[in-house]
Amino acid sequence: MSDSLQTWAERIFAGDRRAIARAISAVESGEAAGNSLLKSLFPKSGSAYVIGVTGSPGAGKSTLVEKLAGEYRRRGLRVGIIAVDPTSPFSGGAILGDRIRMQALSTDGGTYIRSMATRGHLGGLASATHDVVTILDAAGCQVVLIETVGVGQDEVDIARHADVTVLLLVPGMGDDVQTFKAGVMEIADLYVINKADRPGADRAEQEVTAMLSLAARRDGWQPLVLKTVATTGEGVVSLRDALEQFRVFGEQQALRRERQRAQCRAWLLELLRQTLFENAVGALPGGMIEARVEDVLAHRRDPYSVVEEMVEDFRQARGKGSKRTP
Repeated sequence: MSDSLQTWAERIFAGDRRAIARAISAVESGEAAGNSLLKSLFPKSGSAYVIGVTGSPGAGKSTLVEKLAGEYRRRGLRVGIIAVDPTSPFSGGAILGDRIRMQALSTDGGTYIRSMATRGHLGGLASATHDVVTILDAAGCQVVLIETVGVGQDEVDIARHADVTVLLLVPGMGDDVQTFKAGVMEIADLYVINKADRPGADRAEQEVTAMLSLAARRDGWQPLVLKTVATTGEGVVSLRDALEQFRVFGEQQALRRERQRAQCRAWLLELLRQTLFENAVGALPGGMIEARVEDVLAHRRDPYSVVEEMVEDFRQARGKGSKRTP
């Protein structure tokens, strides 16, 4: 690693906010320097408690994350917050407004807040989320909170990034619990009925509890159902205690280790898929893809045979390139 990268990494290890911001920007934009930096930061990561907070739009995720981060700060822990906002499929822009809702933490030197856009990535997170967690972890953040975009039934990527997943629900959803059940309801470790001062909170709690009683989890954990009012902070201390309870359970049952193993496997496969795709596309002759698009559009050829042909061309090109002249 060059001297400049070494200095950059050392500044991150020391918690330099400008160095952290520059590093996150580099990995978000796919710069080669960002990739090189991550190789140096990775050995110093792996100790942060990564908490995923997800839920439907308007459930109060940002407010709850702010209050929860404040509780951890009162315990003397350094906190990193990743707030993911959706990118417009039309303009390509993102408001990145979640950070605005966390003004109480903006001047706290022990809290680092970063807003990220999904940039078209599906699953409720941005594609660089894992890398940003690595940076904040290496920078000394003992707790990293990830707030997903407002999710529906199948945006469950958070379960592949977090040590624990918190699902926010709101009163008044009624039978909608059954709709959630197909996806996001199944990934949570803790269920939070936020805005519990509204009518229907008790009913929502009963519905979630009843749903959880239908099947036991294979890991032996019995998910907790809590009620909070994020705007006033009511119930946030209990949520923090429940998160610590899950952390202890995970360490005792080796659950966290198993999750991290699964996360590492998924991470490696995703990086492999991305690298192979970029190499394959880069090796194709210019204009080949557009020519094949026209063939498929005119139904002269089927897309399955076209892809098989391009993959074979890529293999042959790689084979010729690997041969050494005597």
